[in-house]
Amino acid sequence: MPDGYGVPTEVDGLLDWSDVVERLVSSDQYWMATTRPDGRPHVVPRWGVWLDDRLYYDGSPQTLHVKNLTRNPACSLHLESGWEVVIVDGESNAAVAPGPNLGGRIAEAMGDKYGAKGYAPEPDAWDGPDTGGLRVFTPHKAIAWFDFPKDVTRFHFDS
Repeated sequence: MPDGYGVPTEVDGLLDWSDVVERLVSSDQYWMATTRPDGRPHVVPRWGVWLDDRLYYDGSPQTLHVKNLTRNPACSLHLESGWEVVIVDGESNAAVAPGPNLGGRIAEAMGDKYGAKGYAPEPDAWDGPDTGGLRVFTPHKAIAWFDFPKDVTRFHFDS
């Protein structure tokens, strides 16, 4: 960040990744930014679950954000708050079939989070070729703050 913002230069007071994960897990919606073929941005809210340091979410191949990701998997996630900020840069690749163990965990977490909104998928919801697919967002780096500028913290991940 530019000089003058007052961001920390020492590690005291920085956020712990577990505090950020808590917000990623509890978030109801994730704003995803992708890039159109002509370079213009596209932002869309996504339902999903954060498990094992990944975001799992549905995505029909006909949606603009999935079409964008097919051409360029680089994307960013932002949580809803502009005060307690979490921004994660990474990529989202082609749809995956999670298998029964992971599929069960994802379905249970989706049902817990969105069942009251009418969405509670079965563990095998993403196994067929015509399901639209389960997509996986993998983080590369993140920045977060809950008390700007005192705790602005950057995180980097092994891909």
